[in-house]
Order: sequence, then C-alpha cells, then structure tokens
Amino acid sequence: MAFRRRTKSYPLFSQEFVIHNHADIGFCLVLCVLIGLMFEVTAKTAFLFILPQYNISMPTADSETVHYHYGPKDLVTILFYIFITIILHAVVQEYILDKISKRLHLSKVKHSKFNESGQLVVFHLTSVIWCFYVVVTEGYLTNPRSLWEDYPHVHLPFQVKFFYLCQLAYWLHALPELYFQKVRKEEIPRQLQYICLYLVHIAGAYLLNLSRLGLILLLLQYSTEFLFHMARLFYFADENNEKLFSAWAAVFGVTRLFILTLAVLAIGFGLARMENQAFDPEKGNFNTLFCRLCVLLLVCAAQAWLMWRFIHSQLRHWREYWNEQSTKRRVPATPRVPARLIKRESGYHENGVVKAENGTSPRTKKLKSP
Repeated sequence: MAFRRRTKSYPLFSQEFVIHNHADIGFCLVLCVLIGLMFEVTAKTAFLFILPQYNISMPTADSETVHYHYGPKDLVTILFYIFITIILHAVVQEYILDKISKRLHLSKVKHSKFNESGQLVVFHLTSVIWCFYVVVTEGYLTNPRSLWEDYPHVHLPFQVKFFYLCQLAYWLHALPELYFQKVRKEEIPRQLQYICLYLVHIAGAYLLNLSRLGLILLLLQYSTEFLFHMARLFYFADENNEKLFSAWAAVFGVTRLFILTLAVLAIGFGLARMENQAFDPEKGNFNTLFCRLCVLLLVCAAQAWLMWRFIHSQLRHWREYWNEQSTKRRVPATPRVPARLIKRESGYHENGVVKAENGTSPRTKKLKSP
C-alpha cells in the first residue's frame, strides 16, 4: 500500500510494484497537473482537469449566476478525480483501517470485509453530509414539485455538477481497486454488481437530466448503506453486538418504499403531466413515454432485486439460528457420576502406608489356616 515504509523492493513497473505503489503513482500525476497551474502556457489545460467545464452565465434580477451542463470534457475531470480518490483511499487504508484491524486480529475473510466496510463507511458518511447540504441549500426538500418542474434540468449549479462528477469518479475508481487490493475471486462478482448498479443509476440521472431526483434517491440509499456497513464494523469488533443490524433491517424496507414512491411520483406522474414531451437530445429533453417507462423499470427492478436479496439473506440467517437452537435442545445433558466414597482405615496415610495414630504402623492381620 502507498505511503508505507517497505523493506522489500520490487522490479520497476512490475505487477507487484504497481500494486504496492499505485497511490504514489497517482499522487505524482496529480502533482504534475497542479504544477501546470503555475505556468501560463499549461494553466488552461490544467484547469480542464480540475474545474467542471461548460459554464454558462445566466442573468438574474440582482446579478448573474453561473450554471453548468455536461459534455465530453467531463471525462477528463472525472479522470483527475479518480486519481484523487485513489490517493484518499490509500490514506484511509493506511492510517485508519490497518491500525484498527491489527488490534482486532481478524481472519483473511473478515479482514477483507472489514476493509470494504471501512472504506464505504467513510465514503457514505461524506456523501450523506454533502448530499444533504446540497439538497437543503438548493431547496429540493422544501419544494418536492421542483423534482419534475421546469424539466429538462440542463443547467446545474456548481455544487450539483461537482457532486455528480465526484460520485462517478469514486465508483469508477472502485473497479481498479479490486485489482490493487487483491480482492478474493469469490468477492469480485458481488462487488462488481453493486459498483455497476451505482454507476448506471448515477450516470443515468446525470445524463438524462434527472439530477434533482437522483440527489434525493442517493441521499436515501447512502443513509441505509452507511448504517449497514457501520453495523458490520461493530460486528467485527464484537460478534455479540448485532443491534445495529436490527436497526438496519427496519430501515432497509422503509427506504425501498420511499425510493419507489418518489420515483413513481416524479417520473410516472410529475413528468407525465408536463407539456413538453418531445424527444430532443440536443436540448436535453428525454420526457417521452418510452424513456419514462425504461427509467421506472430500471429503478423498480433494482429495488426488487435488492429486496429479494435482503429477504433471502434474512431467511438464511433465521434458518441457521433456529437450527443452532434446535441442536442445542436435542443434545442431552450428560449425567454426573457420583463420586464413590472410599472407606479408609483408622489413622492416616503416609506414602501409601497406613500409620496408626501414635505414629507406628499397624500390625498386619494373620490369616487363619483352614
């Protein structure tokens, strides 16, 4: 891992060299971009990596406000923040998770899950706070009708666009981290599933100009995931601590219901009543019956799949619990054998020889001859 004091050296640009120094390599690339800001010749190109592009000045009653829309140059900005995320991932792993896992003495399987949950707890907590701040400051919570009014939402505030770029950068960085972290082959399909789900939903909300609805749904989803991974961390610290899992199980079903309700309300009813329902990709308008059905089908299928996995896992845990309880009841208690009382001769024993009370050994009885 990056930033770690190593005693073993690897061949330059070998597989092990890249794995153990990938964060250092990313830091060097980020440093080159930052140095480019110092020179007038390269400053314009460096800003292309750092700042969101496609800004538009829109006049208001008091002054002008700057808004943004998306375009191909966003890929360059996302690439830069992928390297930033890789560096932050290495810092959290090195200075927080590794120090905690050494004290817990976990097995290899639990150690891998502990690192996964530790990284996601930091990310989900940061995203929940950031997303909640954006939603409150933009007024999306106080005015739910703004989720579908004035569609298409082509012009985005700076904080909304920057939030989406960082979200895409994080989930794209998770793909090479599967290789850098040497994730077990059994864990890769499961992690690929939720990484791809997040990428599809976030990119879909960003490209289809459903950014306002996407912010609310991400806030609900990240809050539930934060509670789940926090419960896993407490479980790894103490296997008897399962109270947070019960709280997460209660919140999980409610969250699915809220996400489905908001999606149907905003897309199925709100956008369906809008006057402008023409397919116009140049203006960012995708408010057609076919697009609305595809989006609703994707959201409902994802929530149904998550709910099915949740029910399946809960049934499996309950089955294992009841099987364990039944086996405990079937095993009979082994009766205790009472200790036999040994009749001892008068006096006391010394080195296996019976001594009389006066210290002399008793006389042996003579057997009568028949």
